Amino acid sequence: MEPTNALDQKAEPAAIGGGARGDPALLEEIKSLWQEFSGLAHDRLTLAALESRLAGKSLVTMIAAGVMIAGLLVSAWVGLMGVAVLWLVNVGVWASIALLVAVAANLVFALILYAVIRLKSRYLQFPATIRSLRPLSPNLQPSDKPR
Repeated sequence: MEPTNALDQKAEPAAIGGGARGDPALLEEIKSLWQEFSGLAHDRLTLAALESRLAGKSLVTMIAAGVMIAGLLVSAWVGLMGVAVLWLVNVGVWASIALLVAVAANLVFALILYAVIRLKSRYLQFPATIRSLRPLSPNLQPSDKPR
């Protein structure tokens, strides 16, 4: 006797779980989706690699140009100091005193630049970011946070 009611029939193992297992169309769709995803990921990584290479070359060019500019600025500064020393000698100051004045001016300028570097160096440590990443102290509850 064969069951005539659909509820009486036993479910086939392939139909359990809402879809047929081993459905060739579904497997082909998954393969196609995976290949498309792999292609997109490859394209993105290739683009990132090419841009990284370009950024590296640009950085090297910028550093080389910066070194050349620094050399030109140093020679210009030495020229200005030479002119200042010659002017002081023409005014009547001894050459040794004029050279000492130029050296002292250079040292004062270097100290000012050193102070600027020390003041600005604290921001290289990302103080606000580090502060925000620290866990709350046990005394402060989330509702007691300072505003």
